Amino acid sequence: MGRRTFHLEVVTPQKIEFSQGVTMIVAPAHDGYLGILPSHLPLVTKLATGVLRIFTGEKELKMAVSDGYMEVTPDKVIILAEAAELPGEIDIPRALAAKRRAEERLAALAAWDARAVQAQAALQRALTRLKVAGYLQRGEEKDKE
Repeated sequence: MGRRTFHLEVVTPQKIEFSQGVTMIVAPAHDGYLGILPSHLPLVTKLATGVLRIFTGEKELKMAVSDGYMEVTPDKVIILAEAAELPGEIDIPRALAAKRRAEERLAALAAWDARAVQAQAALQRALTRLKVAGYLQRGEEKDKE
């Protein structure tokens, strides 16, 4: 019978954001979400900005992660991310302001403009943070009134 948990570390340039045993994660890989269970085959993949779902038994935590890489071994997963935030760490007014700024930049730029790509990435980071904080529901992209 295989192991029931594995160790997860989420590391940013500033600090270790998360380090403990978990039963499963669902990570925003570059080409779609990827589920990892204990004893997973080794793998390295690029991560996209999105919601990292962390399962510890019956409990689920959500974490906003922005770009990075994930290394999976049978007993440990290391996520190296540009940024990672748990719901309690997210400043909702700041994330809403970032969302509005990104939307305004996108509206003013041509789709092929390199600044539009940067604005789209900023918008995705803001939306992810708002989803993890519970401010936006699945699929909702407008500010709550």
